[in-house]
Amino acid sequence: MIRLNVNIDHIATVRQARRTFEPSLAAAASIADLAGADGITVHLRTDRRHIQDEDLRLLRSVVRTHLNLEMASTEEMLRIACEVKPNTVTLVPERPDEITTEGGLDIVANEKQLTHAASVLRDAGIITSMFLDPVPAQIEAAARTGARQIEICTSRYSDLTDPTRPGGSDEVKTEVDRISQCARMGAHHGLQIAAGHGLTYRNVSIICGIKPMEELNIGHNIVARAVLVGLERAVREMITAMAGRPDR
Repeated sequence: MIRLNVNIDHIATVRQARRTFEPSLAAAASIADLAGADGITVHLRTDRRHIQDEDLRLLRSVVRTHLNLEMASTEEMLRIACEVKPNTVTLVPERPDEITTEGGLDIVANEKQLTHAASVLRDAGIITSMFLDPVPAQIEAAARTGARQIEICTSRYSDLTDPTRPGGSDEVKTEVDRISQCARMGAHHGLQIAAGHGLTYRNVSIICGIKPMEELNIGHNIVARAVLVGLERAVREMITAMAGRPDR
């Protein structure tokens, strides 16, 4: 069974809308755990738009499964990661004016900086994952950095399978083939394979069918569903959808 890390950034988004103390991230993490999630993912952004430093430290104390920290490869973030010691750090690109992460790292152009970041994290006992687009040159570069895992960006696949503006079946197949090829290439280099970005109950099963996929990171769709049916049910429904069974 492919692992599911539930991204709870948008629990914090709701809280930060009023700069108050609820909803509780610790409670959300615990509920996701009870529902069967394999881990928790959060993105500590430079602008602190949702997750705060104290959230990360609190989650490190309560998450007993797996804590995955998404962050930019800045010296500030490396220092925080080495202090808090999440299980995994996923290095991602970050622009101040983006709504959400828009695509993968350009590892080819930033290989020296990312190799340094991977070395710092490795020395701290933290697994390094690189968030990248399904492009062979980026996979090859990621393997050279010393990362242990890659997370393949599924944003184009998610756009093509959006029911409000779907792409053609040939386009979807081409994108799935591209993700599959890069997953196999990464595994050939000894990298663990994860994926994420825009995955939903409707489109996740195809990504789960890719060998050798090991982990998915999913947040917005689960939290959006949780607003209507509760977080525990929303997480359980995603686990069911990942197994290829009807999610409703």
